[in-house]
Amino acid sequence: MKKLLNMFWTFFKIGAFTFGGGYAMIPLIEIEVVNKKKWLSKEDFLDVIVISQTFPGALAVNSSVFIGYRTCGLLGAIIGLLGVVLPSFFIILLVAVFFMKFRDYYYVDLVFKGISAAVPMLILIAVVSLSKSLKKNYANLIIILISMGSILFFNVHPVIVILLSGLYGVIFLGKKVK
Repeated sequence: MKKLLNMFWTFFKIGAFTFGGGYAMIPLIEIEVVNKKKWLSKEDFLDVIVISQTFPGALAVNSSVFIGYRTCGLLGAIIGLLGVVLPSFFIILLVAVFFMKFRDYYYVDLVFKGISAAVPMLILIAVVSLSKSLKKNYANLIIILISMGSILFFNVHPVIVILLSGLYGVIFLGKKVK
């Protein structure tokens, strides 16, 4: 029971203090789940992030469900989900009730400008952190360059890039099962 409450509180804090969506949450989730709590190894965390990205829905929600399930089974998945979703629910409720009255205030506008400036840095930290556990070889470098080029220059949808990268991994990088 203590572990479930700890999990709820961990994901509640992450959900409450992270702006900018799931990618901005990755560094915080990693610090809590891998470094502090040691619920997952760095490699397992990377697997959870990859799987979370391929499933429909928000990255933070998917990763909290997968981490909760991996740590404490079905109840852990539910607790992780509630922990990460409830702060947003309460914040949106408060915003709906009070924000419209204060939106045009100078200092409220400044707060949101400051938050929006920090979000790209949180995403960059997530990219750097995840890239550290990626094997440094030519195959991965080629996949990264082709993926970036396809999305940036040829407007290929990211879902197609993810699916094709996964297919490439299965066909060319997979280990034979004995």
